[in-house]
Amino acid sequence: MNFLGHVVRFIVSALVLMVVGWIVPQFSVGGFWSAFFLALVIAALGWIIEGIFGKKVTPFGRGIVGFIASVVVIWVAQFIVGGVNVTWLGAILAALVIGIIDLFIPVSTPYEAGRSTRDHD
Repeated sequence: MNFLGHVVRFIVSALVLMVVGWIVPQFSVGGFWSAFFLALVIAALGWIIEGIFGKKVTPFGRGIVGFIASVVVIWVAQFIVGGVNVTWLGAILAALVIGIIDLFIPVSTPYEAGRSTRDHD
């Protein structure tokens, strides 16, 4: 994925987070830039977790373990990004809504994007 592709992916992720902030109680995002930086932090934390524990234990993984990891990543990200306020219930509901949105707008992880380019070499 080229640079422009990553930028578009994070813009879409920020817009999704803003919609989630509008839908989900106890999950608020201060504005577009807070949502954009939240998307960057969630991606970075997900990449770190994926690198340490493997693909099955990531916010982008499937199943209950991936869902729990997603909740924790969303909750922790609020302490890194200003303008974001999330409770545990808000993180659970946000992870659920983001998972549902991901069914319709799937986005590959940085790990998958890097692996797919290396596999073709």
